[in-house]
Amino acid sequence: MKIVFMGTPDFAIPALKALIESSYTVSAVFTQPDKPKGRGHKFAPPPVKVLAEENGIAVYQPNSLKKDADGYIKIIKEIDPDIIVVAAYGKILPYEVLNIPRLGCINIHGSLLPKYRGAAPIQWAVLNGDEETGITTMLMNEGLDTGDILMYEKTSIGNNETASELFERLSLMGAELLIKTIEALQNNKITPKKQDDSKSTYAPMLSKDLSKIDFNKPVFSVHKKICGLSDWPCAVTSINGKRLKVYRSEIVSNVKPNAKPGEVIDEKNFTVACIDGVIRLVEVQAEGSKRMRSDDYLRGKPVSRGTILNN
Repeated sequence: MKIVFMGTPDFAIPALKALIESSYTVSAVFTQPDKPKGRGHKFAPPPVKVLAEENGIAVYQPNSLKKDADGYIKIIKEIDPDIIVVAAYGKILPYEVLNIPRLGCINIHGSLLPKYRGAAPIQWAVLNGDEETGITTMLMNEGLDTGDILMYEKTSIGNNETASELFERLSLMGAELLIKTIEALQNNKITPKKQDDSKSTYAPMLSKDLSKIDFNKPVFSVHKKICGLSDWPCAVTSINGKRLKVYRSEIVSNVKPNAKPGEVIDEKNFTVACIDGVIRLVEVQAEGSKRMRSDDYLRGKPVSRGTILNN
């Protein structure tokens, strides 16, 4: 079976590895163009490109398949794949591409569709305090994550699990589910199921506008913001006029404290009052410093009890 793989970031890596290690043939990989990265803004290849080249797979990096100024659709037609697998590719596939493979285009999506269609399903599941999420494989159509569902697998979200940790877990789950899905399709043991559009929700891209922590909010909401925005764009507060990124936290108490929202009530454990409870800042990063555990931060920059964190 010939497969064309389309993906770009780390999320897509386990799926591509699983295909490479399977009995299927990955005939080509499509990924986004190299982009500037880091302080030097040197062009760096996407993770998927690196893995593909390490395994001798042809790599194509079109700016767009929709406009297809360079004839990439012709290349896909010449390959004549049985399946196109898409995992966080980040580009729209036109109708002409969707109809090339014999068994269709399979997308690996990081939610239990139709919930959280869109660009950031994993992060929004954490931000919204969901107890459960999962992976869905679906047949792609021209809509935004609206195609028929093939298979899905559920998983619980840990109380203190960050979006980046869940991202990694779901990428591994997606790889396993992909292989099961292809095998089922190949053996005619799967019936695509239409999504219930009335139950759909949207997960838009994250932005830095979401970053500010408001300690006047419930402690659960503050905690889930910190979890959901780790590692990017990261939840942010300020201390003594200096920005402080918060990557990880824990809920200490759900009892309303005798303190102002944002007030440090235990300077040794970096616990802070919210409107209805107490939260501990576990991992932080000060301006001009590196990311570290809060106890290491406090050794270098002691915080007085009664200090107010704000934005």
